[in-house]
Amino acid sequence: MNHPNVVSADEWQAALDELLVKEKEQTRALDALAAARRRLPMARVSADHRFVAPDGTPVGLLDLFAGRRQLVVYHHMLEPGQDWLCPGCTSFTDNIADQSHLNVRDTRLILMSRAPQDEIGVVRDRFGYTVPWYSSEPAFYDEIGLVGGFRLSVFLRVGDDVFRTYYTTARGVDRLRLDFNLLDLTPYGRQEEWEDSPEGWPRTPTMEWLRVRDEYES
Repeated sequence: MNHPNVVSADEWQAALDELLVKEKEQTRALDALAAARRRLPMARVSADHRFVAPDGTPVGLLDLFAGRRQLVVYHHMLEPGQDWLCPGCTSFTDNIADQSHLNVRDTRLILMSRAPQDEIGVVRDRFGYTVPWYSSEPAFYDEIGLVGGFRLSVFLRVGDDVFRTYYTTARGVDRLRLDFNLLDLTPYGRQEEWEDSPEGWPRTPTMEWLRVRDEYES
């Protein structure tokens, strides 16, 4: 397996300083993108949709906010009767940390699936997840145009009205994951075929390596 060239400490620092200039440019570009995102218009969503809370209680859309103004929803790929688990969705959920810092900014993060709570509970218990995970009626997914796959949606509550403000999928969700972002800092990266890496770097097909966490070989 190949590895980066070995150079002197001064040469390494000079190369790092050059890279950091590019990183700073990227940081400013992301700041500009976030500023544009904050200026997006929003679309009203019916507040009449019904959900089932983790404890089995029927709740409405407003209840998902738990009194907060902003709601981030990760749409976990778990359909009714599904007999497999999405490694991407479960590993994303593995990365979710304590929500105290979100909550203090009037924001809540939840999981949502179309599977019923008895099926969600099996997964929740298997991995010890504590992030709130709601079961959604099909009509809600129909209104916001979700037809499958993992997604992330953001909603804003204004009084008793709910609006959808943002939506992303695929690589847009990737950038929220601690594990992928840490791997992106390492010499070998995610070690996937799509990456622009030097010749001889380890590579496997995209996402082929990813497993549900208790299925990795020790």
